[in-house]
Amino acid sequence: MRFKQIAPAIILICAHPAWAVDLQPNDIIAPLPGKNYVSVSYLNTDNDTYYKNGSVVSSKPFASPVITGQAAQLRFSTTYAIADLPAASYIQLPYGTLKPSGSLSAYSSDTGIGDLALMTAIWPYSDRQARRYLGVAGYLIAPTGSYNSQQAFNLSENRWKADLQMGYQQPIMSNLDGMIAVDTMWFGANNQCAAACFSGRTTSLNQKPLTTAQLGPILRIDQTYTLGASYFYVAGGATTIGNAYQNNTVNTQRYLLSAVAHYPIGRITLQYGRDMEIKNGFFESRRLALRYQREF
Repeated sequence: MRFKQIAPAIILICAHPAWAVDLQPNDIIAPLPGKNYVSVSYLNTDNDTYYKNGSVVSSKPFASPVITGQAAQLRFSTTYAIADLPAASYIQLPYGTLKPSGSLSAYSSDTGIGDLALMTAIWPYSDRQARRYLGVAGYLIAPTGSYNSQQAFNLSENRWKADLQMGYQQPIMSNLDGMIAVDTMWFGANNQCAAACFSGRTTSLNQKPLTTAQLGPILRIDQTYTLGASYFYVAGGATTIGNAYQNNTVNTQRYLLSAVAHYPIGRITLQYGRDMEIKNGFFESRRLALRYQREF
């Protein structure tokens, strides 16, 4: 298989390996109104082996690819009520580095601000006594980050994105809850795609909607400690460059483990995850996240 036939998927798969909106343990629990929070997160990801339609690609430059991503995210959240229904909003801005190495070391790294994310959620149903919650959230991601059409790897996707998510949580046992959520992401066009699309001039990059389902248990050990495990299935998201369909539908299974501690100084979350199986793109061999949230 020739290099030009597979290379355009690079920026779409490796730079943004988790397009889904990953919910943290108990994110589906309706918040109390009148609260404000600040959150700081650190994320570190490693991606390596490249797959094309389920098969490993080892031709140049994919003999031993490595893509490392690091990001710090700053988020401000507020909670309130809409027609007596619980609601919340946040604004989030990342700053990070995307570094290709190994057989991709000839490509430039990118460091800077990522794309700004806005979220608003409302809970049409919440029963605190029965611990049953149904929430709906909308997300908007603006192309505010670092982008250079002459680079194959960028922190920004240079396109608008919108996501609609619905989640439900209820008890399974006295201290064990189960959650399930589904979201679909829609993508605007990147009309300045050049190096990432392996084109000598700028062209358009379009992508079909991407749907993600996530589910898993949440175990409350005591008032301080909580454990969570999530399984993700991601499907859709095939791309078109110019008028050429790329035949690169995303079909990914992955997991994420979470440990949460509620201390007087705030909430601390440690997470680890990785891909289990993918069809197209770079295999994410590690996802490590450390999060801190405090009310103010």
